[in-house]
Amino acid sequence: MASATAPVTDDGLVEQLPRIDIKLLLAKLWPLGAKGAVSPDDIAEAISHFFTNRVSDVQAASLLMCLHFTGLDRQAEVLAKTAESMLKAAAKIDQNELRAAIDGKRRKEGGYGGGLVDIVGTGGDSHNTFNISTTSSILASSLLLIAKHGNRASTSKSGAADLLACMQPQPPQIARIRPDTIADLYRNTNYGFLFAPVFHPGMRHVAPIRRELPWRTIFNLVGPLANPTDLRGGDEPLLEARMIGVARKDIGPVFAHALQLAGARKAMVVCGDEELDEISCAGDTLCWRIQPDPANPATTNTEHFRLHPRDFGLPAHPLSEVSPGKAPEENAAILRRILAGEVPDDDPILHFVLINTAALFVVSGICEADSSDLGFGDDGVVITERGPGGGRWKEGVRRARWAIKSGEAARQWAAFVEVTNRFTDY
Repeated sequence: MASATAPVTDDGLVEQLPRIDIKLLLAKLWPLGAKGAVSPDDIAEAISHFFTNRVSDVQAASLLMCLHFTGLDRQAEVLAKTAESMLKAAAKIDQNELRAAIDGKRRKEGGYGGGLVDIVGTGGDSHNTFNISTTSSILASSLLLIAKHGNRASTSKSGAADLLACMQPQPPQIARIRPDTIADLYRNTNYGFLFAPVFHPGMRHVAPIRRELPWRTIFNLVGPLANPTDLRGGDEPLLEARMIGVARKDIGPVFAHALQLAGARKAMVVCGDEELDEISCAGDTLCWRIQPDPANPATTNTEHFRLHPRDFGLPAHPLSEVSPGKAPEENAAILRRILAGEVPDDDPILHFVLINTAALFVVSGICEADSSDLGFGDDGVVITERGPGGGRWKEGVRRARWAIKSGEAARQWAAFVEVTNRFTDY
């Protein structure tokens, strides 16, 4: 595969690489009867050239259209290979420096090894709920090292980056979190937000094409699979665990398989019964959980089960109570109140956040600890009750509530804001 980084001339200008013609690939993909004539590697190879602007807009759009109508952009092997090509094209992080920073903060507990953890959704569920995964990631930073991969809104009113930009009294400077500052970030806080345009600069060539198309493309699905800290090497991966929400039930097993193909060892894919890319507060959620096989830890198993708010010890709430369709400024105000402990314990949005934070704690393995002294009037008694999939979901809620009441999530957030504002622009 060609290098994803364009060469730079002596005067500092990016040299335009010669065009790549993918006409033959397109001919094999169309008509629909030709499906199967192209391999996942062929598709990923072609897409890798998108990131260096080597494929014409017409041919790039044609490939995205072919993948959409053949359904190849919903196949696990294609998603895994395309995510791999996207990661190869990502801005390069000094893995040794980042690993040293993580090792300096590493706090192992239960089945959690102290690595990075992500929670992200594909979007596109049309429910326009509160920013659940972003809020849950901040709460989870009280006990986990978070590498939240996110972007501005594309299908909702308030994307993760939009929300953070509206936080007061001082917003974080997320664009200053770069490969050269990320290690310093984790030396100062448990929380990290990886702004997609910074870490995937090649996507700027794809963005105009995506905006011209009337449907979601393969990049809406690949993005959540391409966390830039998903680096291989060393004794264990930097990205230890992740939870991904998908907006279609049929995509759930596809994502789980794609994650396994990519080498994920601790992950969970979720889809609310309402085609919601979060764990639903209204009813059942379909889950596909990947874990090491106890009999053969070198391999992984995927277990499929359902979760309900009652499994977390919480009541169900209709989505109408948590789908206000608010602007990012309003959602930021809600997030500030949650971090400050000013939201009532029975608030539906709080419950929605708690169950998703709890699930992330479970997936990380931290809830497997058999003792705990969280230090806030806590008696150290772990809730050992197990629910669907064998998870200690109620223990996860206990820890999520502690994150707020102890003020630890707020402290990690404050450190994140302070250090990102201390970073300078290029």
